[in-house]
Amino acid sequence: MNKQDYMNTWVQEPPLDYSFRSIHIIQDLVNEEPRTGLRTLKRSKSGKSLTQSLWLNNNVLNDLRDLNQVASKLLEHPENLAWIDLSFNDLTSIDPVLTTFFNLSILYLHGNSIQHLGEVNKLAVLPRLRSLTLHGNPMEEEKGYR
Repeated sequence: MNKQDYMNTWVQEPPLDYSFRSIHIIQDLVNEEPRTGLRTLKRSKSGKSLTQSLWLNNNVLNDLRDLNQVASKLLEHPENLAWIDLSFNDLTSIDPVLTTFFNLSILYLHGNSIQHLGEVNKLAVLPRLRSLTLHGNPMEEEKGYR
C-alpha cells in the first residue's frame, strides 16, 4: 500500500487499542497485545499497524517520555497519528512529546491529574488539533478554565 492509499483509508481503520490494560510505562506497549474489536487491524508488510488512532485510556500512565519511539515501533506512519486517547490515566502535566505529532486532531486528556491550566498552552503548536478534552482534571478549579 503506497502512502497516498494509506492516507485515503486511515479514517476507516480501527484504533490501536491498549485501553484497560493496567499499563504503567509507555514502553510496555511494545510487549502488550492490543485489544481486538469487531474489525481487524490492517498491518503493513513489516507488521506495523496502519491506523492513525492510538487509544491508551484507562491505564495508569504518568510519563509519556518515550511515546515517539514506541509509536515508531507500533505504527507504520507514526507521523500521521491523528487521534490519541490518554483519558483516565495518572498524567500530571501535558508532556511535550505530544506536540511532536503535528497531524494530531483529537486528543483526549480528561480524567487525569493535570494541575495547571497553563499546561494547555503547550498544545498551541498543533495546527490540526480540533478536539481536546480536559474535564475531570484538577485544572478545572482554576479561574478561567471555561
